[in-house]
Amino acid sequence: MPLDKLAKQPFQHQVNITPDLASSVFNPPSTPPLLRLLQAAKVDLEVELPAPLVFIRISGSAFATGGNFSMLIGKAKSRKTFSVSAFLASVVKNSAVLGNIQGSLPEEQREVIFFDTEQGTYHSQKSARRVLRLSGLERPLNFNTYNLRKHGAAKRLEIIEFAIYNTPNLGFVVIDGIRDLVSSINDEEQASMMSSKLLKWTEELNIHILCVLHQNKGDTNARGHLGTELQNKAESVLSITKDTQNNEISIVEAEYCRDKDFEPFAFQIDECGLPAIVEHWNSSKGGNERRQALMPADVHVDMHKGILEKVFSQSPELKYGELVHQVKLTLDELGTKVGTNKVKEFVQWYQSKEMILKGGIEGTSKAHYTLNSKLV
Repeated sequence: MPLDKLAKQPFQHQVNITPDLASSVFNPPSTPPLLRLLQAAKVDLEVELPAPLVFIRISGSAFATGGNFSMLIGKAKSRKTFSVSAFLASVVKNSAVLGNIQGSLPEEQREVIFFDTEQGTYHSQKSARRVLRLSGLERPLNFNTYNLRKHGAAKRLEIIEFAIYNTPNLGFVVIDGIRDLVSSINDEEQASMMSSKLLKWTEELNIHILCVLHQNKGDTNARGHLGTELQNKAESVLSITKDTQNNEISIVEAEYCRDKDFEPFAFQIDECGLPAIVEHWNSSKGGNERRQALMPADVHVDMHKGILEKVFSQSPELKYGELVHQVKLTLDELGTKVGTNKVKEFVQWYQSKEMILKGGIEGTSKAHYTLNSKLV
């Protein structure tokens, strides 16, 4: 048939629409759950996002910001709870405490909660009253204390989660005894669950949570798998230690901060039972003498080799942040307690001596460091 006549013929082809086909045409499948989650998680590179609000500064350095959690670690009786009182007082009254701890919660997030899982009710009340005395406020309406010692780990976790999601205008939370929210401190699954909870709570509500955890008796590391997991995810990690030259003095220093480390400071308990800054305390003396004096060039080359061999024992390639973290952990295990800035000096020194080599593409996720086996 000629094409001109074919073009005039009515269209005869029919599509046999089965019930399944009709359902797919008129009721298209919904977006798969994982695809929805992936789309929600995508970071828009065209939008300027505001920086997190700083809720607490220490000596001008950002310590606690909205949407993150931090850790306070120390051995038993190192006065961790006294230092917690100072942090709480700073955000309760939104002002400076001890001269260098500056609280600054936004007006719409002025509520503060203190969860105590370790002490009895009497001592929980005593700690809360210390917060009031430090803040200079008789009864602030934005501060509540809860004692959870009598409950089991699972019930404590359930109560805390309920309180966090049902407290209007919440801004800052302290969990004094994060270990008591899991049944085993060395259970990797529970440690991962706890860190995931903290990350979820803080991000969804834009709050900050300060967790308190004991250090191991034999070293300066936070206890168990839980301590390791939380240290890896925390925005800031502070340690509290007693001064080796004066047992009445406690030293607060930055183990890790995303912002610049603040200078260590010391406090003691005054005649009123409140923490007070030790004026003219020299961080280069006493308990910090080894920390301040240590320089990479002062360490014997064999010790450097041992450090690097241990650092790269688990993985032959490390990102910069992983390298800094592993060097710090190794130095701590060797009894050489140093801050993050000092660790970075070690890393720079290792590069200058070509004991470690940088590979990959500079400024990208592929940049990494490896051990130079020829020099180590």
